[in-house]
Amino acid sequence: MTSIDVNELTKDYGATRAVDRLTFSVRPGRVTGFLGPNGAGKSTTMRLVLGLDRPTGGTATIGGRAYAALDDPLRRVGVLLDAQAAHGSRTARDHLLALATSNGMSGTRVEEVLDEAGLAHVGGRRIKSFSLGMRQRLGIAAALLGDPEVVMLDEPSNGLDPEGIIWIRELMKRLARQGRTVLVSSHLMNETSSFADHLIVLGRGRLLADVPMQEFLDSRSRLRVRVRVHASDAARLEAALSRNGYRPDQSQDGGWTVEGARAHEIGALAATAGIPVLQLMDEQTTLEQAYLDLTAGAAEFESAVLAPTTRQEA
Repeated sequence: MTSIDVNELTKDYGATRAVDRLTFSVRPGRVTGFLGPNGAGKSTTMRLVLGLDRPTGGTATIGGRAYAALDDPLRRVGVLLDAQAAHGSRTARDHLLALATSNGMSGTRVEEVLDEAGLAHVGGRRIKSFSLGMRQRLGIAAALLGDPEVVMLDEPSNGLDPEGIIWIRELMKRLARQGRTVLVSSHLMNETSSFADHLIVLGRGRLLADVPMQEFLDSRSRLRVRVRVHASDAARLEAALSRNGYRPDQSQDGGWTVEGARAHEIGALAATAGIPVLQLMDEQTTLEQAYLDLTAGAAEFESAVLAPTTRQEA
């Protein structure tokens, strides 16, 4: 299968450097989340990979070749950059047929992707009557038309309802399982955490992270456990924790937070002391919080907002 390879990629617009010597690879068989604040260079980088802009320096290739040099590019790379780009006076079916015919594909494939995108029943409607979510589905259908090895999607969940979000999430995972290369740009951190295996994070045009999702979260998480017991057992729990070198902190709701521990460790300690546990969970930094921590100072517009942690039951 085919990878996307970026090497020392640079793009200047006058005195502004939008992309600054980026080097990374997007590998097959996994979904790569492409993250960064507004103005970080994500869209510019995707346009450079697709030959829609010319780089000031460096290279961007797909399977070792520039996009413009690919044979049958629609069969090699499927792209969603702007769901509003389709001509509003065409029907959804005609829009896809025009793409298919110009690339030597059959009308059968058009019907397949309309069905895949959940648009088969509205294929005869004009695109200008479509909602934002329906246009997104049509853009994704167009990206899938050539059954490509590489799929690049910019904000694919934009405008989708909950059912549509679940559909695109499962679609991306399935494409990766098939060994395809999947690059997805998104601002939705919680959604990205549900489908991405790997992360590439930009800030002010520079590479901030190129790392597996779980490694990214682990590197920015503190070990912390939330535990709750009966009020009558609180003193015994505190004593048991203190004897084992922990410094528990009791919250107003009666629960305890234990820094530097994992749930199974605290559970074993409570069991040894004969203390029934009502609640026990690891607390891990969310992707949103880890992302905000990494990109602090790299955003064009910043506000003092902290993301909550996600609690995971043990």
